[in-house]
Amino acid sequence: MIAALAVLAAAVPPARPAILYNRWQEDWSVLADTALRTGRRDALKYVPLGPPEARAWLTLGAGLRNRFETNEAPLFGVVPGRGDSYVITRAEVFADVHAGPVQVFAQLISAFAPGKAVKGPVDSNRLDIEQAFVAFVHPMGGGTIKLRAGRQQFAFDLQRFVSARDGPNVRQSFDALWGDYEIGAWRFIGYWSQPVVTRDRRPFDDVSNSRNRFSGVRIERHVLGDNELSAYWSRFRDDDADFIDAGGRERRDVWDVRFAGKRGAIDWDAEAMLQSGYVGTSRIRAWAMGSRIGYTMAQPWTPRWGLQLDAASGDEHPGDGVVGTFNPLFPNGNYVTLAGYTGYVNYLHVKPSLTVHPSARVTIMAAGAAQWRMTTADAVYTQPPQPVPGTAGEGTRWTGAYGQLRADWQANANFSMALEAVHFGVGQTLRDAGGSDGNYLGIEAKYGW
Repeated sequence: MIAALAVLAAAVPPARPAILYNRWQEDWSVLADTALRTGRRDALKYVPLGPPEARAWLTLGAGLRNRFETNEAPLFGVVPGRGDSYVITRAEVFADVHAGPVQVFAQLISAFAPGKAVKGPVDSNRLDIEQAFVAFVHPMGGGTIKLRAGRQQFAFDLQRFVSARDGPNVRQSFDALWGDYEIGAWRFIGYWSQPVVTRDRRPFDDVSNSRNRFSGVRIERHVLGDNELSAYWSRFRDDDADFIDAGGRERRDVWDVRFAGKRGAIDWDAEAMLQSGYVGTSRIRAWAMGSRIGYTMAQPWTPRWGLQLDAASGDEHPGDGVVGTFNPLFPNGNYVTLAGYTGYVNYLHVKPSLTVHPSARVTIMAAGAAQWRMTTADAVYTQPPQPVPGTAGEGTRWTGAYGQLRADWQANANFSMALEAVHFGVGQTLRDAGGSDGNYLGIEAKYGW
């Protein structure tokens, strides 16, 4: 019986790698077997660099994303004339060299938003180095040590607070040192980074921001099976912080804990964060939490009923020398919606949803959400985090409600499409500030090779 199973396993070819969110994590070494090269350009996915025993190869790859967006009321229309329709384009190419325990990865980006009326740093980057790092992976003491140095992208968990910012046209990169040690159910991580500042005056002009740093340590462990428990401390530094009630040098200590997993038909992800430190001469006392819980039914289309609950502190008493405004660090707006109407600052957010799978390649999600401020003393915030003029200290806690529809189609291993539509109905506080209801539509096509 064992011999028969061994023969059957040998007859099943290794699976081709999937196109991953982080392209540097793809391992195309299975194509060393020329019989598995079924694609027209597979010879470029695995280019041997020496004899087989050298375990050295080069992988080339690329990605292209185009998205049409129309947004009637950025910043809820408080700033007149900002409604816009446009196409954003992001092209990436990379080279990935493996030589034994060493990896050298380099990726270029070219991003354009030619029809967008108001552009920011996340919209355009004509040509620059998106990632360029050296990594080392090797067994050590019963576990595995992994080191990376150079320009890279990293994210934590659901990317509520630390993300690669994939929704906008230009992703967030860091010039960083990263190390982790994995042994059994444990993973220990340390990191030091400076966020990369995107500039678009000429090619290759992005710079490392020495006035903004993010560093810390993190511990992860699998508990009760494959459920994930993690905690981290980070120091966030910004020499040019600007809050409604404070400004200047910001030194923010971040304490975070998360528990996520699945048991039977129920899945969950819960995270809480405390922040302390100072901005200028004011102390920081801020917090946030986020949770998602879902129940998947064993029915046609495998419907999943979900509930998302999020909250973040605002500044309750301006002028008291304490900044209560939460800093969402490096958030992923897609965690809420791509529309950018909701920032993870001074808010309470309740969002039930239903997700179905009409086929193995199609996912449809419909959701409705209600939103309040934690305190009326602080403003309503949008994404990227910015206060809506005329809302701080005015009106009620009620911000508004929105509906969201999203559909994703994975046509094949390389090509996918997505559609997202959002309607946000604003409350009276935003109307009194000159705001209006918002409508967003995004249609995206993505190709990866």
